[in-house]
Amino acid sequence: MHGIPVSGGIAIGHAHLVSHAKLEVAHYVVPQQQIAEESARFAAALETVRADLEELRSQIPPSAPREFESFLNLHLMILDDATLSKAPRQIIETEHCNAEWALKVQMDALLGQFDQIEDAYLNERKADVIQVVERLLKALLGHPGYVPPPAMGGGERLILVARDLSPADVIQFRQHQLASFITDLGGATSHTAIVARSLNIPSIVALHHARQLIRENELLIVDGTQGMVVVDPDPQALAEYKLRQHQWELERQKLKRLRDTRATTLDQVEIELQANIELPDDVEQVREYGATGIGLFRTEFLFLNRDGLPDEDEQFEAYRRVVREMDGLPVTVRTYDLGADKHINGNEPTGANPALGLRAIRLSLTEPQMFLAQLCAMLRASHYGKLKILIPMLMSVSELNQTLNYIAQARQNLEDRHIAYDRGVEIGGMIEIPAAALALNTFVSKLDFLSIGTNDLIQYTLALDRTDDTVSHLYDPLHPAVLNLISHIIRSANKAGKPIALCGEMAGDVQLTRLLLGFGLRQFSMHPSRLLEVKQQVLQSSLREAAPQASKMLRTDDPDKLRAMLARLNA
Repeated sequence: MHGIPVSGGIAIGHAHLVSHAKLEVAHYVVPQQQIAEESARFAAALETVRADLEELRSQIPPSAPREFESFLNLHLMILDDATLSKAPRQIIETEHCNAEWALKVQMDALLGQFDQIEDAYLNERKADVIQVVERLLKALLGHPGYVPPPAMGGGERLILVARDLSPADVIQFRQHQLASFITDLGGATSHTAIVARSLNIPSIVALHHARQLIRENELLIVDGTQGMVVVDPDPQALAEYKLRQHQWELERQKLKRLRDTRATTLDQVEIELQANIELPDDVEQVREYGATGIGLFRTEFLFLNRDGLPDEDEQFEAYRRVVREMDGLPVTVRTYDLGADKHINGNEPTGANPALGLRAIRLSLTEPQMFLAQLCAMLRASHYGKLKILIPMLMSVSELNQTLNYIAQARQNLEDRHIAYDRGVEIGGMIEIPAAALALNTFVSKLDFLSIGTNDLIQYTLALDRTDDTVSHLYDPLHPAVLNLISHIIRSANKAGKPIALCGEMAGDVQLTRLLLGFGLRQFSMHPSRLLEVKQQVLQSSLREAAPQASKMLRTDDPDKLRAMLARLNA
């Protein structure tokens, strides 16, 4: 099976399937001696949901429409019906499966029956069944989201197979020893894929039918470099991939020798190679690969997989920990980029097109208290090291002025509380909207530094959703418009004397390193696992040779010629 590779390497292991009702549901075998306990767990969930619904019914105000009570009565009837209250327990006992999976199996059977009903009103009641099932699943899980797989014996690692996963789900995988994950949906630069790379395990998206065709516990080979999954391999294929896996590991070990080598070109120009992180725990990997700083700390991941929002003190502790552990090296902390495919409390996206809606700085400016709490936390942490603040998705000077006013308010707040902070903290802007790129001079005078977010810049320039696998094949960093836009941003920033970095996925693509150097880029920020490979390319590159070839590529519109020229540049 073929899909889009998002994280390289080779994984060999057994399939672990997760289903999707609107919650990810694991499927695992329950030992005979634990069947009664599993059945009792399901019964307890029933009682919890029943109590919740009855409490809601008792709290309906007298002035409320009568439909409110009818709606809750219907859900209680569905809950008490034997098809939901008894049938899943029978499935648990006969199939020796976990309660969540038994409930999902029974829901699928019920929905299949509803689909055969011609009466429109009755057919639409299947939505009520789904809502009741989701309440039960939440009661079983304790919270909505991913169910961790059971620990496997003998040190076996699992390959997770799902239809789709949110960035919040992927973040939770850090707690489990998964060898790989593969999904039917997704794009190479979706936030899910980006977080997947932070796990540093082979991963593939956009396989389309993997969840449907692969069976639980089936042996899989995942080639994260080629974007290929081999299902139930024969002994010869298995032996060949085990050899490739060993060779891959050897190459990774060789690269580690470059950890302490300065990243300088053949003509002795020093290049800054920094790292992108999602959570404070990632700093260990940043130090392991020898990054010269953190070029992007995606703070929105502190807001995921939780019921409440992190307050100022909690955020402060997270930012201070990163700054301290980087021991004087620069840490660029981006204000939260929530919205699009990253949401608080598992909330669904709002608007017809969330990627173009209320997200990033737009959302921050509509939530002043939340935004000020984050800015205060960042400023407080700046007292403990070299912290820089980065504003995402800027489009207009009006947005920038509002943001700077909030930063001034946060400074005054700390002054009033007599809390120390770095009064010289630098403020930067992410250039990831074409309008900002084309009107760059309006931002340059008000900001201390700039950072190019190529993931969004490319999707907005090419008018495609990078998370949608039906169009993700059109996502092309080598499109002439994209290359000219990136070159324009770098050239303009260099001319104005403003530091400019690139922190999108292009920064970690070793095939584009020399091209970006030729454009005049001197600071890259990428996932830590990509850093040594990019450093190796920098060490073998000559700016004197790269610059003229990069200029020629900007004058070329033919895609085939561009790729041929890139191949010559990397030869």
